[in-house]
Amino acid sequence: MRKLIAVMLCVAVSIPALALAADAAGPTNRPDGGGDAAQALRAKQHRAHVRKLRAAAKKRRAQARKRAHSAAATASTGSTASPALQAIAACESGGNPRAIGGGGAYRGKYQFSPATWAAVGGSGDPAAASEAEQDRRAAMLYARTGASSWPVCGQ
Repeated sequence: MRKLIAVMLCVAVSIPALALAADAAGPTNRPDGGGDAAQALRAKQHRAHVRKLRAAAKKRRAQARKRAHSAAATASTGSTASPALQAIAACESGGNPRAIGGGGAYRGKYQFSPATWAAVGGSGDPAAASEAEQDRRAAMLYARTGASSWPVCGQ
């Protein structure tokens, strides 16, 4: 009987001690979430990752809208020129690739002189060249000298 009481006393004392030891060891996967610090950190990192992905997707959508808008503008004008060159062409010739001005000295959409046309690799009459070629040659000239090649309309 004494042995039985001693065993029961040991069991009665050891159960709370085991419970305290389990609490000290840290939380486990309890149904209520348990307050696990590592789990909370992973959740925070996941939320940050999701925000980053959403921001990247938003940026891609904005870029796609911008490309679509640019493509629509190019399709409506038939030009592949930059906005700066489009403005110069509008001022120089009204955007007409067959325009001839200055008594015949300046020709085409960007009113090239024969010497300037040749300097950017053009041959023949600038006004007879395709609009795309005139845009290309004007872009080359603009890359070299900026708007200074068009002293009035480049301002």
